[in-house]
Amino acid sequence: MAVMPEGTPCWVDAMFSDVEGAKSFYGDVLGWTFGDASSEYGNYTQAYSDGKAVAAVVPPMPGQEGQSAWCLYLASPDAAATAEKIKDNGGEVLMEPMRVSDFGTMSLARDPGGAVFGVWQAGVHEGFEKIGEPGAYAWAEVFTRDPGKSDPFFPAVFPFGAQQVQDDNVDFRVFGIDGRPVLGRMAMTDDFPPEVPSYVNVYFAVDDCDAAVERATASGATLRFGPVDSPYGRFAALSDPQGAAFSVIDMSTTQGEVPGMADVS
Repeated sequence: MAVMPEGTPCWVDAMFSDVEGAKSFYGDVLGWTFGDASSEYGNYTQAYSDGKAVAAVVPPMPGQEGQSAWCLYLASPDAAATAEKIKDNGGEVLMEPMRVSDFGTMSLARDPGGAVFGVWQAGVHEGFEKIGEPGAYAWAEVFTRDPGKSDPFFPAVFPFGAQQVQDDNVDFRVFGIDGRPVLGRMAMTDDFPPEVPSYVNVYFAVDDCDAAVERATASGATLRFGPVDSPYGRFAALSDPQGAAFSVIDMSTTQGEVPGMADVS
């Protein structure tokens, strides 16, 4: 695939204390296969679906052990310039842009609402080789406790327009590029335990949501929500055996009308 437009979700990875356990789990649930660990790059190991790169897993670096979490990377033509925008708009750069051989340049950041995300300036590694098909990345949402800080931040850093869902029961916003939705923003309610921080929830596509949930829970995952039908697909939210939150969605099974949206950008 070609280099993705600025702000487009282009890659996901996660640190796992038990990498072999993670490989076994996601192999069972999403059908992933895995390449060889790259010892030169901290045993970074790519995951594949139908032979196409879709994600990566890696053991934590010394001192970074903790609960596992998926990290979403947004594409940037200039990671250093994006890092400066992040700082200028109230975000925090957790890891300054670092070149990874000829693969590309990466950075890690936290938005003012507390959600951690990555920035990727592509080199020979352009990102996902498969999107929106079973076994691959499908969608992501910033779950934030402070939408008043997150909402102005992302369009200031990336070329996003924004639309607000017209529904009194949910505070949901969609960021888009040239009218194409690329990232959601969900305001966290009191339904979330207070110890759960703001985070980015990654959705992986599956061909049968209920079957995927059954495989996941049989392999040690915790079902957090669903499965439920929506206008965008049947989905469920889970935590894997090492605590990393993710969702699965069958986008071929939809129900209901797409809600109205209002431009807010």
